[in-house]
Amino acid sequence: MPESAPTENLSVIGGVQPARPLGIGIDFGTSNSVAAIYDGRNVTMVPLERSGPIMPSASFIDRQFVTSTGQDAIELYIESNTGRRVEFSAEYLGDASTGSIDELSQHQQETETEKVFGQPFNDAGAKGRLFRGTKRLLGDKASERLMVFDRPFRLVALITPILVRIRQSIQASLRKITGKALPGNHASLGRPVNFEGREADHNDIAVQRLGESYRHAGVSDQSYYPEPVAAALSYLTANPEAPCRTVLTVDFGGGTLDFCLLRKSADGFEVLATHGIGLGGDHLDQAVFRALIFPLLGKGESWRRRGDGVDIETPFPFFEYEDLLTNWAVSYLLNQNRYTTPVMNRMEQGDEGATKFKRLYEVITQNHSYLIIQEIKNLKARLSREDSAILDIPEIDVELEITRDQFESIIAPKLQQFEQSIQAALDVAGINAEEVDLVLRTGGSCLIPAVINILERRFPGKVVEHDPFTGVAVGLAIADYFGLGQPA
Repeated sequence: MPESAPTENLSVIGGVQPARPLGIGIDFGTSNSVAAIYDGRNVTMVPLERSGPIMPSASFIDRQFVTSTGQDAIELYIESNTGRRVEFSAEYLGDASTGSIDELSQHQQETETEKVFGQPFNDAGAKGRLFRGTKRLLGDKASERLMVFDRPFRLVALITPILVRIRQSIQASLRKITGKALPGNHASLGRPVNFEGREADHNDIAVQRLGESYRHAGVSDQSYYPEPVAAALSYLTANPEAPCRTVLTVDFGGGTLDFCLLRKSADGFEVLATHGIGLGGDHLDQAVFRALIFPLLGKGESWRRRGDGVDIETPFPFFEYEDLLTNWAVSYLLNQNRYTTPVMNRMEQGDEGATKFKRLYEVITQNHSYLIIQEIKNLKARLSREDSAILDIPEIDVELEITRDQFESIIAPKLQQFEQSIQAALDVAGINAEEVDLVLRTGGSCLIPAVINILERRFPGKVVEHDPFTGVAVGLAIADYFGLGQPA
């Protein structure tokens, strides 16, 4: 919705009276965060960044332990690490599970484990540490404390500054709306259907930690609302006369994929099922990086070196570089002698492959992984509008024309996961696709044509796009206004 968008009265929940004059919703996301305010008719999107309401969920802590947040944090990280050489290894934070247990059915879904990296444990030249995607660690017991230089920081302490900035921005918006200072200490807080984590109580752990972070940020009056349900609520509020009874919400964002099935009635709606897995746009970006960029950086090339008086030729150990290249926040760790020396050695061999390793050397020494990921995101956005687009990265002399068909082939395994999750959500609700009257697609990854096509095939003529980046926050603000959320 635009910054002050009028809506209709909330007839979708019958005769429920407002719980407070103004509702506040905060969508703290894996990649980005959004906040909204609702007064019963108008929605105001809170400007969290100079450029608008969407703020990266990032924090950067420098050596004086001063924290920056949002886009400023990312820009400080890039500036402080470009071209810098380090001598130590990555700090391994833990494993993030992409499996889930559906809360209604308690059915265990397939589990995959992905390594989560931080920045170095001991790096004398590092000017600061960047943290992004910390939401993924909330349900992991082993991630209670992370080292920032020589000081242990609780995970809660890394998240709190982001939430402080959000609350301060909300207070500024409340002052503009009402003409007076308001504490802004209440909010409906978004939560995924399932947080990541392998322990049976990972959802409870995540909510406890998140709740503590919000309390430190000054949000003492908390309620929680599932993110896909919030997206549905915002749509039904704006479209109370929508001719539908059974609604499926598909919330495909940067870090997670969530579903909600609900059934409207004369006096409100009933949630039939929720379902969620750890699949998001970031996973798609990494798949494209691996498929398109890795071969241009030397993946698959051989390596000649001298050993025991004879020349030995073996595959270059590119696998040692892969995870750090695709995890841009720690990719600068490749700028160590144990990584750069083999690359320089391979560059000197003078064959066609040497050009690829010169490119890899540039990526490492100039810290270009973030740039590459951003250009992949831009490519993905253009391919959502066009049949082909150019992946242009002049910094490493890469210019590739990529068709939409090529892109869809690369992400085909992820699309298969997406389709399987749709069926899993229907199975949990105990209904079939024909019984669904309306499908709401939201989240940035729901703009991908292949995702849209899958939904259209399964639910022909029933799919509607709904505020991909702000719909959840709006629904949370409405939930707060009517007191619909649940305490932690």
